[in-house]
Amino acid sequence: MSGGTVASLPEGLLDGGVWFRVEAAGTAAAVRRAAERLAAELGMPDNRVADLSIVAAEAAGNLVKHADQGTVLLRAVRTAGQAGVELIAIDNGPGMVDVQRSAGDGHSTAGTLGIGFGAILRQASWSDLHSIPGKGTVLAVRVWPATAPEPSWAAGITRPITGETVSGDAYAVRDAEGRRQLLVCDGLGHGGLAAAAANEAVRTFLKAPSAPPAVVVESLHRAISHTRGAALAVAELDSEAGLVRYAGLGNISGTVFGPDGTRRGMVSMPGIAGHQRRQVREYDYPLAPGAIVLMHSDGVVDRWQPADYPGLLSRSPEVIAATVLRDAGTRRDDAGVLVARSS
Repeated sequence: MSGGTVASLPEGLLDGGVWFRVEAAGTAAAVRRAAERLAAELGMPDNRVADLSIVAAEAAGNLVKHADQGTVLLRAVRTAGQAGVELIAIDNGPGMVDVQRSAGDGHSTAGTLGIGFGAILRQASWSDLHSIPGKGTVLAVRVWPATAPEPSWAAGITRPITGETVSGDAYAVRDAEGRRQLLVCDGLGHGGLAAAAANEAVRTFLKAPSAPPAVVVESLHRAISHTRGAALAVAELDSEAGLVRYAGLGNISGTVFGPDGTRRGMVSMPGIAGHQRRQVREYDYPLAPGAIVLMHSDGVVDRWQPADYPGLLSRSPEVIAATVLRDAGTRRDDAGVLVARSS
C-alpha cells in the first residue's frame, strides 16, 4: 500500500501500512498476529513484541465490543536509529464522555473487567486519543523497542479506494537543511500505476536539494514525466518567519488552522505534474505558533469543521489526520491527509 515517509527513513521506504476492518473476534486476532509478525520482522526484542501483542489485542478487541465500523491501520514507524510499530484504531462508535475515567482500570461499558484501555496505555511507548460522544474515537499508539523518540511534528495517513490494495495517494515529510517541508501527491487514477506516479514523486522529493517549494515542485514535474502524472503540492513551515510557503499543481487542498480558530485555504495552480503545467507559483501565508497545516487529496472533502470536534486541533498530527480521514474521506477515491504543527 502506498503511503508516506520521512527524510530520515531508509531510501525507498514507502510504508503506508495495512488496513483491517474489525467487526468480529477473528479479525481482532488477525490484527494481533499481524502486529507480532511486523515487530519480529523489524527485529524488536521479545519483551516488546509481547507488549505490542497486548496493545493490538486490546485495541482491536475494544472495536469488536464497543465500536461501529471499526478499522485499524497497522504500520512500521522509523527514526534514524530504530524501528517500531504504530497502530491507529478508528471507529464511529458512541465515543467517550470522560476519556480520563475510561482510561482507568475497572471502567467498562460492555460488562467486561474494564482493564483493556489501561493495559494499552501502560504497554505503549506513546499514545494519543480523541473521542467525541456520538462521533466516535481515534486511538493512536506506538510501541518502540527502546526509549521512545520525541513525538513527530508531522504525520499522515492514506487509504486506497474500495476494492484496491494500494493507494495512489502518498505523502512525505523532510527537514532539508532547516527547511521543514511537506509533500502530498495524488497519482492520476487508481491502483498500481497511480501508486507508481505518487511513489516516484516521493522518492524525488526526499532526494531533492534544499530549495523553496516552487523549485521543488518544478523538479517533481520533470521527474515524473515518465509516469501517468499526479496532482501534488509542497508546503514549507518557517516558524521563525511566521510563514507557510506553498506551491502546488492540481487538486491538492492545503489549509492553515490558526490557534485562534481562523482557517485559511492555500492556492494550487491548475495542471498535472509530469504532463501539463502553467507557471508554478509560490504563495506565503501567516503561520502563528501552534498553528496546524493540513493538506489532503481530493479523496477528502472540505466540509468538516473544527468547531464540531472540540479539542481535536490540540491533539497529535496522527490523531488529527485519522479523524479527518474517517469523517471527510470518501470510499469512492483514494484518500490521503497530512498534518503538521508549527513550533
